[in-house]
Amino acid sequence: MSFEDELGEALRQAGSGFTPDRQALVAGGERRGRRLVVRRRAAVIGGSALGLALIGTAGAFAGGLLSGSGGGGTADVAAPPALSSTPPAKGAPGSGTGAVSDEQMAAWLRQLLPDGRLTEVTGHGTGPGSGGIPRASAVYDDGKGKGAVGVALNRVDPNGASTAELITCPDKNKFDYDGCTSETLADGSKIMVYQGYEYPDRREPTKAWRATLVTPQGYLVDVQEWNAAAEKGEPVSRTDPPLDPARLKAFALSPLWHPALADLPAAHPESPRSSSRPAASVAPVLDALLAGYGVPVEAKGEEAGSAYAVLDDGKGKSMVTAEVQYGKPGGGVDGLFAGATVMPDGTKVVARQTVGEKGGRNVVWWNVDTLRTDGTRVIVSAFNSRNQESDATRKEPALTMAQLKEMATSDKWAQAAR
Repeated sequence: MSFEDELGEALRQAGSGFTPDRQALVAGGERRGRRLVVRRRAAVIGGSALGLALIGTAGAFAGGLLSGSGGGGTADVAAPPALSSTPPAKGAPGSGTGAVSDEQMAAWLRQLLPDGRLTEVTGHGTGPGSGGIPRASAVYDDGKGKGAVGVALNRVDPNGASTAELITCPDKNKFDYDGCTSETLADGSKIMVYQGYEYPDRREPTKAWRATLVTPQGYLVDVQEWNAAAEKGEPVSRTDPPLDPARLKAFALSPLWHPALADLPAAHPESPRSSSRPAASVAPVLDALLAGYGVPVEAKGEEAGSAYAVLDDGKGKSMVTAEVQYGKPGGGVDGLFAGATVMPDGTKVVARQTVGEKGGRNVVWWNVDTLRTDGTRVIVSAFNSRNQESDATRKEPALTMAQLKEMATSDKWAQAAR
């Protein structure tokens, strides 16, 4: 599939990406669904060189940082300008002035890759035709097998919450990947180097590696590669993608792509995430409830409004998750509670047992979903695996459905709102 076709497909997927699936509805609702989409694009799935474009990423190859003279010729590159927050002269909305051409993007890619054979080389400059996202891609072969490589450039709000997620390593307890580092550099820039898989459940062995850099001015630089000739639909052709993590980092840190970055308009500040109430502090309550069952906790973690624990009773690991959402009575989720059991205090309770939906083999998902009369929703889930993407480690979760119901209906959740 060509770069343009992949981008079109990625955009179509983005249009439907905020429609929560059944698991998102049950286990977290639309808010959690949006958060998972952002994180999934940022790191877990790796996206495409066109998931790259979707999340506003950018890529840069480092001149002189790699051995060899390049795979396809050289480009006449002036000294790169210093990056600043000053927008360029006005071009088309969301794009630059066109100071960097399609041919320059492709030529820089050719110049800066190590010696090897390049095919399917494409480039898009900073003009309106790029859709506001300068990018380049190629299939690279250093004699050890073909690997797709894609880069893209953009501007973001450097202080935005979703931007921070792009350069934060995913929780290793919740997601399966081979390696990730995230660091802050001397100039305040932040960079993440991630070694993962195109499919987090590894149903195919295609690896997706990336380096993502965000500067204090909001320049976003991303490099992504695979150990196959395409991100999807092509067999693995080598053990690892062609560029190791150090080279990916060097690419992202290169000043060579500054002319294209400097031609992009500054991003609008990201709107703060608003809520009528602050996110609940879930972890202390989950810890207290789990302590009553005496099952050893191997690992735990928390995000805004949710928390998890990995239990290990010696019979296999089992993840337990909890989430608290605030709403209004009848605030749009009542349809999920059709046929619910109603407790004396008016709390609606729905218990579900189904198969896992994240790809792990033989995973089961047990869930108790509750809705209080004031609109507060508490969801407690358990799995027979250490996370939702890994294979089952036991026949059933470590906690029973009765225990999950006891947890989800506990009065202790009132403490999470304080």
